[in-house]
Amino acid sequence: MKLTTILKSAAVAAVIASPAFAETVLRVQTHYAPETVSGKLAGQFVDDIQTMSGGDIKIEMFYSSSVVATVEAFDAAANGILDCDMTGGAYQTGKNPAFQFVGDIMGGYDTPYQQLSWLYYGGGYDAAQALYNEYGMQLIGWWIYGQESMSSSKPLNGPDDLKGWKFRSPPGLETEIFANLGASPIVMDFTEIFTALETGIIDGADASGLANNVGLGLYDIVKHATFPGFHSMPSDHFACNKVVWDGLTPAQQRIIDTAMQKLSLQTALTFEKANAEAAAKLRADGVTLYDWSAEDRAAFREGAQAAWEGWAQKTPEARALVDSHKAYLAQLGLLAN
Repeated sequence: MKLTTILKSAAVAAVIASPAFAETVLRVQTHYAPETVSGKLAGQFVDDIQTMSGGDIKIEMFYSSSVVATVEAFDAAANGILDCDMTGGAYQTGKNPAFQFVGDIMGGYDTPYQQLSWLYYGGGYDAAQALYNEYGMQLIGWWIYGQESMSSSKPLNGPDDLKGWKFRSPPGLETEIFANLGASPIVMDFTEIFTALETGIIDGADASGLANNVGLGLYDIVKHATFPGFHSMPSDHFACNKVVWDGLTPAQQRIIDTAMQKLSLQTALTFEKANAEAAAKLRADGVTLYDWSAEDRAAFREGAQAAWEGWAQKTPEARALVDSHKAYLAQLGLLAN
């Protein structure tokens, strides 16, 4: 038998005898439904990772908090039930108030680009990473859809309309700010909003951006909303179990990081267009949109930034993050006077 034939036979035998290709599977949960704008963007994120990795990384995405409640996704990833959490840091303020300032810096930045610039160029990433690592997680990045719109069964023309207004609120700083303004915030899971509005348990909701709220069907029930938003701009995060993340190859980590940065940009750009389109359609459908005056917006920002100080005193990590934001916001001219 010729040497080349022997070598070819040996190579084929080695392939047959080798173990099957082992792909890396990451189990990820998001609170967004797949039909919302954010859900579709998350789907593209999954496709980007799987395509760029050539199938080396597979993402098993669980939408609409289908494995655990939204607020439990972080712990589920840290404990190995999931691998990664695609909700947001503001849901974890019960662990450490500092999470408020990597989740929803209320009354802070005006645009997603400003907020992302703090993370990548304002010292935010290192400060945030220390907090995440303390709880066994690795922050990969943010995807920010812009200012949220409050949805309501009643008019929301300004601060006076908040008096006695019962609304769904995420946990954390927001409940304090709005309670001080006379509203009645009720903390509930993201997935419970539609039913609570439908049954009249709440008058309104702080859920998401305008286009996402349309995808959730909120304006089939209520006919009032704030737009453009001003009060809240959550940093939805992609965060993974640190052991799982450290176990990925540098190439796999780079692929995920690159896909995340694409998701960040595409989320901001997509929602600029999607929110404008949603606003035009909602007006045509009889939904009233309220654009608060500059004075009312300034009053909210001043109240929110004053409330930061109470939270900054809760833990050293919160103090550090508040100081970091204030220094960067001062550079941008966004600190309340």
